[in-house]
Amino acid sequence: MTDTTAPDAGYSPRIAVLVPCHNEEAAIGRVVSDFRAAVPCARVYVYDNNSTDDTVSVARAAGATVRQEPLQGKGHVVRRMFADIDADFYVLVDGDATYEAAAAPALIELARAEKLDMVNAARVTDRVAAYRAGHKLGNRVLTGLVMAIFGKRLSDMLSGYRVFSRRFVKSFPAMSSGFETETELTVHALELAMPIAELPTQYIERPDGSVSKLRTYHDGFRILWTIIVLVKQEKPLMFFSALSGVFCLLGLAFGFPVIVEYLRTAMVPRLPTAVLATGLMMLAALSMSCGLILDSVALGRLEMKRLAYLSYRGPLAPDDFA
Repeated sequence: MTDTTAPDAGYSPRIAVLVPCHNEEAAIGRVVSDFRAAVPCARVYVYDNNSTDDTVSVARAAGATVRQEPLQGKGHVVRRMFADIDADFYVLVDGDATYEAAAAPALIELARAEKLDMVNAARVTDRVAAYRAGHKLGNRVLTGLVMAIFGKRLSDMLSGYRVFSRRFVKSFPAMSSGFETETELTVHALELAMPIAELPTQYIERPDGSVSKLRTYHDGFRILWTIIVLVKQEKPLMFFSALSGVFCLLGLAFGFPVIVEYLRTAMVPRLPTAVLATGLMMLAALSMSCGLILDSVALGRLEMKRLAYLSYRGPLAPDDFA
């Protein structure tokens, strides 16, 4: 279904604040109140993900529209929110009260004025408790890896605070299930070369009684695995070329001594090594062939995703009504 009609001159953008949360009783009331004050024209949606505390009642009392997503994991919640809610701009923010609600108007205005599909809120803080050194290092490594592969356009890939256009949200595949959804969001924007931007925002520690759901090593490895899978799917020639190179180097390492011995004595005394080297070179050729074939498939998929993205009306700037 396409969405290309222009609205009337009196158009006022519909803004939805989307808050995925699980057991955030101590923080969710403040998040809802702060965003209702910062963006009074927006409707705040809290999607509860099987909380066992009073998250739902606190969010509802603070004025949020509360809905449920039974599949456990942030990725599942984001998928449900993006499917359910219809708006012109979407503010996605975690329910832990660590992000600056007062920055939301600037993020939304930048998206509207510059007709951007995503504005990322890059975290800035001098509080050790808010952004531990290990998490900061992990973010830099993972962000650097994605930027090196898909294009350097952001500095904080794992930020949980962003503004999206409608065409971003409705064209987003949303395949992940957990905290790796931020990686998927970033790659979607970079892969389609969408107009995006980033603004620094304050980041603070959680309020007392609020506990992080992030498992540093477990979720870090899941994000790394997601990056590998996305490279395989979206840039198969790069992925399988690298794999082919590894097999080729191993084949040469095992085969070179055998070849030297054969040239010197006209004999192959280490037949198993020769067979292994031959097998590795065959795997190298097969990997390269797979990469070439799948690269054509990936190009077709990219074209279809681009067409799906363009089927929705883009963000409207104030001068569109001049």
